[in-house]
Amino acid sequence: MTDPATLSEADAANRLMRLAKEIGKHNKLYHDKDAPEISDAEYDALVRENNALESAFPHLVRSDSPNAQVGAEPTSALKKVPHAVRMMSLDNGFSDEDIAEFIARVRRFLNLPEDTPVALTAEPKIDGLSCSLRYEKGALVLAATRGDGMTGEDVTPNVRTIGDIPGTLTGEGIPDVFEIRGEVYMAKADFAALNARLLAEAEDPAKARQFANPRNAAAGSLRQKDPAITANRPLRFLAHGWGEHSAVPADTQIGVMRAIGGWGVPVSERLTCVDTLEALIAHYRRIEAERADMPFDIDGVVYKVDRLDWQQRLGFVAKSPRWAIAHKFPAERAQTTLEAIDIQVGRTGKLTPVGRLTPVTVGGVVVSNVTLHNADEIARLGVRSGDRIVVQRAGDVIPQVVENLTREEPRDAFVYPDHCPVCGSEAVREEGEVDIRCTGGLICGAQRFERLRHFVSRGALDIEGLGEKTIQEFLDLGWIKEPADIFRLKAHRDDLLSREGWQEKSVDNLLAAIEAKREPDAARLLFGLGIRHVGAVTARDLLKAFITLPKLREVAERANAPDDDTNLVFEAAFDLFAIDGIGKAVVTSLGNFFHEPHNIEAWEDLLSEVSPPDYIVETRASSVSGKTVVFTGKLETMSRDEAKAQAESLGAKAAGSVSAKTDLVVAGPGAGSKLKQAAALGIEVIDEAAWAEIVRGA
Repeated sequence: MTDPATLSEADAANRLMRLAKEIGKHNKLYHDKDAPEISDAEYDALVRENNALESAFPHLVRSDSPNAQVGAEPTSALKKVPHAVRMMSLDNGFSDEDIAEFIARVRRFLNLPEDTPVALTAEPKIDGLSCSLRYEKGALVLAATRGDGMTGEDVTPNVRTIGDIPGTLTGEGIPDVFEIRGEVYMAKADFAALNARLLAEAEDPAKARQFANPRNAAAGSLRQKDPAITANRPLRFLAHGWGEHSAVPADTQIGVMRAIGGWGVPVSERLTCVDTLEALIAHYRRIEAERADMPFDIDGVVYKVDRLDWQQRLGFVAKSPRWAIAHKFPAERAQTTLEAIDIQVGRTGKLTPVGRLTPVTVGGVVVSNVTLHNADEIARLGVRSGDRIVVQRAGDVIPQVVENLTREEPRDAFVYPDHCPVCGSEAVREEGEVDIRCTGGLICGAQRFERLRHFVSRGALDIEGLGEKTIQEFLDLGWIKEPADIFRLKAHRDDLLSREGWQEKSVDNLLAAIEAKREPDAARLLFGLGIRHVGAVTARDLLKAFITLPKLREVAERANAPDDDTNLVFEAAFDLFAIDGIGKAVVTSLGNFFHEPHNIEAWEDLLSEVSPPDYIVETRASSVSGKTVVFTGKLETMSRDEAKAQAESLGAKAAGSVSAKTDLVVAGPGAGSKLKQAAALGIEVIDEAAWAEIVRGA
């Protein structure tokens, strides 16, 4: 966590901006998409850092501060409904000292003497989806998710299918209007049974829908457009509070919760009320010890001031009540055996080690796999097959190894592969990086889809009709494996006509679009090969210098050749480094690409199908000849690619970022940081119309 004392005001403002964006992103993933990317512990650490910076620099607090946000704005197809009373979130405590300070704050705010007991309720913090149930004259009339706290989603038909939630309250003292709030959840056993059923019902087990954890299963099941799907899912409900009300049945938190339970709505069996810090922490420890055996997932214990008149006096701050706090559990850990280390190859060629474990339950989830991140992490932990390890699951992410208990036992160290386990190509680590990557991009089965998708993308060959779905279809059929195969698809015309969804016109249009790229722009072709560090601009710069692809290959191979002829290697490297913007990373990547025999075979096969003309950029003298131009914002009369091509035709260099070397910035609507940077550097800025005048005048 960043120490506020080490930051300047400018650095603090920049960090607060980044934290607001990052926390906002994770809020949306968790609350709206039900697909968190980081653990609860990692999220909490970001929030703590943001809070520390806001405390140290209160004048820098942003309007989009995470402390002003609750959940995420709902974006599903469900009807949006406003909450009569805002659904708040809770502040978090992570230590006994945090809870002691919470009680001290309550005393200070209410000006209570030290010997005045502060009674607090305590109950497990269930890990589900927040839901508000509105009852009028005892009848359920509306159920809504929390959403962003102000507006939620109407899930009334779905909630009516949940057996725990009564359609009509029963008992004494039911107010005319009363909103019961709590969590919709799925029990651990029900979650396991649901995943097993989905697997059994799937036509193809490999493509069966499987939920990651009970919370995601509950959220996905409740937020269905079809209530029949929700009815077929084992959802439960547990109340923990209330919202709008015409009256309350008691003057304490515990009293109201007992009344809710008496009306037929489930409340926690572990809900209690104590009046000392010691008793509060003891209850927390008991729940923590029982956590693994509870029928549902929890991630802490919630404390609330019991007296409702005190709650009213304490009120709220930003997004949370002053009278409540969540005492979060530390990340759970368990011991198991590392049975094997497998290497997985991602779509971009990254080799990632995955540990295969003797299955162990951590945080209510059976864990069989664990990420080992990279070669450096394996070396740091010293893990090998057969080691006894400690794994930690901090939320809804893949668990991690935190300790190797048997690293001193005599056993051979794990040897990280230097060749790709999928295609056999060399696997290399570039200088200054931790990841090891396969160099066989064009032929590696693990990277095939991503490489082909990139090859036909708009910035590369731009083949209309070859979208992701079509590429995957042709891959599954075995019709394409490498870029050259795209130009042989005409041999499958009759087969394609017999497939569902394809008509004669669509087939012929696709084949015609492919044939139109038989003489592609050489720079686009080079960019389409997906060589690391060779982007669209770099590809153009390389081809402007070497004119043809064979010449570029010759120079790249010589620049990275063994030092049999130092002069030749030096001359080739000098030719590359002399190109503005070409550095060591590009030279190394080109060398790795052409050092791999599989890549050379794919390259030569492709050039047997296409004939890119020499790359000669015809330029004419203009007022921007020899200058560096940056385009930013939305261009309304041309694409960004066309604008860059215009700049090159006028003898200018089109750069992607503003620097002291920039001579001119062309700014369209929506221009942001680049425009500000240009102003700070005193760089000339013109609009798109002025740029058009320069082009016409050349």
